[in-house]
Amino acid sequence: MESTTTSAVGPNGLPIVLKLDLAQTPVGTIRHYWLRLAADGMGNPMCVPLMVARGVEAGPTLGLTAAVHGDELNGVSVIQRLFADLDVETLRGTVVAIPVVNIPGFNRQQRFFADGSDLNHLMPGKEKGNASQVYAYRLVNRFLKQLDYLLDLHTASRGRVNSYYVRADMSQESTRKLALLQNPQLIVHNPPNDGTFRGTADELDIPAITLEVGNPGVYQKKLIRSGLVGVHNVLSHLGMTDDELLTPTASTIICRKSYWIFTETGGLLQVHVDLLERVEKGQLIASLRNVFGELIQEYHAPEKGVVIGKSIAPVNQSGGRILHLGVE
Repeated sequence: MESTTTSAVGPNGLPIVLKLDLAQTPVGTIRHYWLRLAADGMGNPMCVPLMVARGVEAGPTLGLTAAVHGDELNGVSVIQRLFADLDVETLRGTVVAIPVVNIPGFNRQQRFFADGSDLNHLMPGKEKGNASQVYAYRLVNRFLKQLDYLLDLHTASRGRVNSYYVRADMSQESTRKLALLQNPQLIVHNPPNDGTFRGTADELDIPAITLEVGNPGVYQKKLIRSGLVGVHNVLSHLGMTDDELLTPTASTIICRKSYWIFTETGGLLQVHVDLLERVEKGQLIASLRNVFGELIQEYHAPEKGVVIGKSIAPVNQSGGRILHLGVE
């Protein structure tokens, strides 16, 4: 059984801790730690980077996470830039962040955990489960349970592109406000019920939203700036800073539901619509051709909606994703 005290020194001379303990960080300081969640096949600690900014005055604890999927990088930069901006002398409360949650996936620059599991669909994990379940369980118990609010930063998957949008339960005022503060291009009403990190936070009565900040495997400066503005807006809203709230320059599209449209057979896919484009029922949205260039099938919008995300990978097997359609 692992204890929950500082146990060793890790890379960069930073302490390895076994639990987020806000008291370890003196008021008015920013500290970096390694949070141990598991051990590798050699018995070496498998740690995630933990950043803590503790203000001089008391206040809420806001948590941020990124790279739950290992190839989602925009959120990493959002967190780094946020901590570069923070002034702990005027900060009320504490900001804590894990810029890279999925260490095995991050090191391989792939979406999934080392055992092929999607960490964001097996929360809250299991205390005595397989490798990914134990990792998820310890993330929840050693980090998440210490938070008052959570912003979980993601991007699209490989072979797809996303608009800058938010998933949130818009029926809850606390999460509705967090979503609107992001000034996103689009918000999807999405009550969490699918084993996500956000869903586990909700079960713990921790208001949480998911930010989809663009595309995987790259840094997108414009979207990173948008994400950073959204976090600063949340800090101001929670009374943690005196920053001025920045309002959107364009109205946010709000969708009551969304879903993916899939191919029925394999081939080479071409999607004919753009992100945030509004489509009408019956409109041609994609074409599928075989390897000889012959048209196999055309796909049409099943109803009126807006394009949230879409595939950009031409090679599709049966059941491949075409586009993510939002219904306003």
